Amino acid sequence: MGRIAKIERKTKETNITLTLNLDGSGKAQVKSGIGFLDHMLEGFAKHSFFDLDIGVQGDLQVDGHHSVEDLGIVIGQAIAKALSDKAGIKRFGQFMLPMDDALALCAVDLSGRPYLAYDADFKAECIGYLETELIREFFYAISYSAGMNIHIKLLSGHNDHHKIEAIFKAFGKAMSEAVSFDPRVEGVLSTKGVL
Repeated sequence: MGRIAKIERKTKETNITLTLNLDGSGKAQVKSGIGFLDHMLEGFAKHSFFDLDIGVQGDLQVDGHHSVEDLGIVIGQAIAKALSDKAGIKRFGQFMLPMDDALALCAVDLSGRPYLAYDADFKAECIGYLETELIREFFYAISYSAGMNIHIKLLSGHNDHHKIEAIFKAFGKAMSEAVSFDPRVEGVLSTKGVL
C-alpha cells in the first residue's frame, strides 16, 4: 500500500490539494502560484525521494502569507498521516548541505512534539515572488501540524537564493533519513513506547 497521504484543505483564503508519497522517487508536480516556492519544493522532493503533487489556489492578490503558511500546515498533516504509527522508522535525521557559497544544517525528530529552532537571515525581502520572512512561517507550520522538531541553522552564505535552497535541500535529506526504516527498531524508537 505504501506510505501515502492525500490532504485537501479549503478556507476563505486558500484551497490546497496535496498527495505525498514517502516511498517515492523524488517526483514533484507543484503549482503554488509562487514560482520560487515551487522550485524549492521540487528540490525538497528530489533530495528526500518523496513524491509530491501539490495544487494551491491562494489569495496572492493580498500577499503570499496565507498560501505559504497553509501549504506548510498541509505538508505537515500529510507527513503525520503518511507516517501513521511510525513503527520501524529511524525517527531522527540530520544533514549539513553545501550549496555553492551557502551551508545549511537541518536536524529533525519525528517525536510527536512540535518545535522549531530557526536561525537564518536574508538580505533580500523577496526572492522572485516569495517573501523571505515566510520561510520561517512555512517550517513553523510544518513542525506544528506534523508534531515534529525541526532545527534549521544557516551556517554561512552570501546569495539568498542559495541559502534558501540549501535549507530546503537539507530538510529533504534530513527527512529522508528520519522516515527510513531500521530493521533493529521494534515498534517505535522511544522508551515511552509511542511517538
